Amino acid sequence: MGNKKIFILDTNVILHDHRCIHNFENNDVVIPITVLEELDKFKKGNDPINFQARQFVRELDELVGDELFNSGRSLGEGKGKLKIELGKEFSAEMKTSFAENIPDHRIIAIALWIQKENEKAKKPPYSNIVLVSKDINLRMKAKSLHLEAEDYRNDKVEKVEDLYYGVRNIDDFNTAIINEIYENKSIPVEESTIEKPRANEYYILKGANSSVLARYNAAQQKIEEVDKVTTYGIKPRNAEQTLCLDALLNPDIKLISITGKAGTGKTLLALAAALQQNHIYDQIMLARPIVALSNKDIGFLPGDAEEKVAPYMAPLFDNLSVIRRSFNINSQEHAKIDEMQKQERLIITALAFIRGRSLSNSFFIIDEAQNLTPHEVKTIITRAGEGTKMIFTGDIHQIDSPYLDEKSNGLAYLTSKMKGQEIFAHLNLVKGERSKLAEMASNLL
Repeated sequence: MGNKKIFILDTNVILHDHRCIHNFENNDVVIPITVLEELDKFKKGNDPINFQARQFVRELDELVGDELFNSGRSLGEGKGKLKIELGKEFSAEMKTSFAENIPDHRIIAIALWIQKENEKAKKPPYSNIVLVSKDINLRMKAKSLHLEAEDYRNDKVEKVEDLYYGVRNIDDFNTAIINEIYENKSIPVEESTIEKPRANEYYILKGANSSVLARYNAAQQKIEEVDKVTTYGIKPRNAEQTLCLDALLNPDIKLISITGKAGTGKTLLALAAALQQNHIYDQIMLARPIVALSNKDIGFLPGDAEEKVAPYMAPLFDNLSVIRRSFNINSQEHAKIDEMQKQERLIITALAFIRGRSLSNSFFIIDEAQNLTPHEVKTIITRAGEGTKMIFTGDIHQIDSPYLDEKSNGLAYLTSKMKGQEIFAHLNLVKGERSKLAEMASNLL
């Protein structure tokens, strides 16, 4: 009991995870009335944050009662209480520090009032009052007033440096085993000397005079050779790209995450693999989340829905153009791409526009997935029907969303939680192949 805390939630925590109030164990949770006021602005719309706002309001509706505004209402067995706290006066220190009466400052004022009231009452169960926010600036403001503030960590991975990379380089590997893999195309895992292999983990095995690319087939309990293949006009330029195409073309792997810096070929390889298998799938869909630039909301941009999102989708069309250019304009492959687009079997769109679409027997590529929350990734995957394959690509070091970071974004979370599953594979592409200029900029700037 001595370590019990009161967590005061900022609006962005709820918009990140509408189930957040259930994730604080036996500690109490306070929702400032200002947060409810802000949530009202987000209830209408089709973006993920609008969904989160509506779902949270439904959660509150199930808990409604007078005690929410008094002593608090229990969140269930083994959980703490939930309370809604009304607005409070700004302290003299706050008035001196913050001139504006804005929602962020009203939330801090409530948190400071709760802290002082508990100090006055000397309530023994509570050792800490903690403001929880995804907003770094708000946390810094709170700390300047000696108020403890934390990020919402429930869906964060442990350490960025400990992330699963999906590809293991093993030097000084036994040359005899490499030769046996080449000769028999596979080797029983117990004979490979590879320690603790995970399902669909890839290997670059290097011996004294030879090397081999391989994958662990958990169902067969074998280390299998991976061959280099050209896929719809795209030739892999390095070992990681070769391994990536193996996963993309494997019908038994239904979920793939691909990470890597700009220019490593993440989306291009996924699209080439999709086109190579167009006879297997009813539809190929490429989508990416729209992260508005600066303060410009997409609703203020000119044109209809398609014209509004066109600038955001340009990188996906660029990848399609690269594949087109690898074939003669009169070739069957070139004509096939045009035909698929006309028949809407190849669709490039904003992620928000796929709501209501059938995801059965589809090859679905989600680009820039590092800008999705863990809940958004889960929502997308759980809509996959029979025969669907999903690929999430992105760079976890290049996040545009203001409330996500390297540890809390959906792509990192997906990789951390799914590693070792028999229908999942992860590849981290290292070498940039766009151009020498792009590679230099990515490494040095």
